[in-house]
Amino acid sequence: MTIQPYGGVLVDRVAGAAEADSLRGAAAEMPRLQISEWTLSDLYLIAVGGLSPLEGFMGREAYESVVEHMRLPNGLPWSIPVVLPATDDEAAALSVGQQAALYAPDGELAAVIDVAEVFDRERAREAENVFRTTDDAHPGVAAMYRMGGKCVGGAIHYVYGKDITGFPAENLKPAETRAAFAAKGWETVVAFQTRNPIHRAHEYIQKCALETVDGLLVHPLVGETKSDDIPADVRMACYHVLLDGYYPVDRVMLSVLPAAMRYAGPREAIFHSIMRRNYGCSHFIVGRDHAGVGDYYGTYDAQKIFDEIDLDALGIEPMKFEHSFYCLRTKQMATAKTSPASLEERVFLSGTKVREMLSRGESPPEEFTRPEIAAILMKSYQARG
Repeated sequence: MTIQPYGGVLVDRVAGAAEADSLRGAAAEMPRLQISEWTLSDLYLIAVGGLSPLEGFMGREAYESVVEHMRLPNGLPWSIPVVLPATDDEAAALSVGQQAALYAPDGELAAVIDVAEVFDRERAREAENVFRTTDDAHPGVAAMYRMGGKCVGGAIHYVYGKDITGFPAENLKPAETRAAFAAKGWETVVAFQTRNPIHRAHEYIQKCALETVDGLLVHPLVGETKSDDIPADVRMACYHVLLDGYYPVDRVMLSVLPAAMRYAGPREAIFHSIMRRNYGCSHFIVGRDHAGVGDYYGTYDAQKIFDEIDLDALGIEPMKFEHSFYCLRTKQMATAKTSPASLEERVFLSGTKVREMLSRGESPPEEFTRPEIAAILMKSYQARG
């Protein structure tokens, strides 16, 4: 069974060699927009099909439909607006019908956009609807407020020739993960989203999911995250050690997702699942406080939102897991569904707790994470002081 891309066609907006050379030659005469790491991530994912069916950045109709109704204008569920921000000065230099050059943070030409629209971004309304708060202490809201107040909509032509992840060997495009799944004979694949090292609770729910599907895609997000999140290179070292030592090699695959982290909780859970469908997955793990931060979302809000949308249209099956813990009575991982332990006999695990222990110079115990992972994390924190 082949999982169809979202919208039916896997988008490819990467310019061929001849087109790329032509665009690079013409870019000097085009209006210029400077883009951030966040926008470069969105740009790349549009180009390789990770955000299919988008062929470019959203125009006003799509933007407003997503912010207000969590749908694209064609009716497909979609939860996060994907827009190209611009400053007032940048927007003033644009004309609908022309092309503009998008430059990456390193100064290289990243893409050319066919300017179809320029419109105002309603940031307060977007924050309230997407993030459920206008509090600029929320990292996603703060990042949005730092962006320009205009948006530029239109199809893109991607020409950036560099890897944007730092992990080129593990940066498989959607077409490549799909080919890999087919080669392995996997018809059902569950994706696991993470921006933390995998601790014992994560491992438990992944392996529970793996009991019912053919394969597991560990798909860590390696785009822009909060400054206090564990760096991607440290996390990747942890993933390799864990998968090599504790997982069946023929049932699991590691690839990175070059997306920026929005911390949009429930809406981002939907967004993450759409991308994983494009990468060829049939199932998506949704655990406790998916894509959450602080106290902005309820513990299981990211699971409840899947009850509010058309799952047939979404086309990927959410696998919902309760908060798992290490049970001191049974000496194993469990949830309230499987353990008779009292609250005092439950060791609850989270990325936040692991980071807190490391910041105090404490090595996480084996109930939290595998010893090899604890050693990598301790070395990293000691090196950073």
